[in-house]
Amino acid sequence: MPRFMDVHHGMQGITADQLHQAHEADLAVEKEEGVHFEQAWADPESGIVYCLSEAPSAEAVRRVHERAGHRPDEIHPIPFTA
Repeated sequence: MPRFMDVHHGMQGITADQLHQAHEADLAVEKEEGVHFEQAWADPESGIVYCLSEAPSAEAVRRVHERAGHRPDEIHPIPFTA
């Protein structure tokens, strides 16, 4: 299944607990779109959050995040890794 890295901007000051809550909100609805969010990372100083997922499409990733309440600013396909 294709992998994607999505990016959220404007989340300055995000805490570890808030990141965990947002990730849990994604996990609660991901199966309905055939998505699996693997991991999320945050930099509270810059306000950037990154999420790694496996999904049938970037649109499926966007729909899950929108339903969970945090629309991504960018979604990038990951064609291969090293």
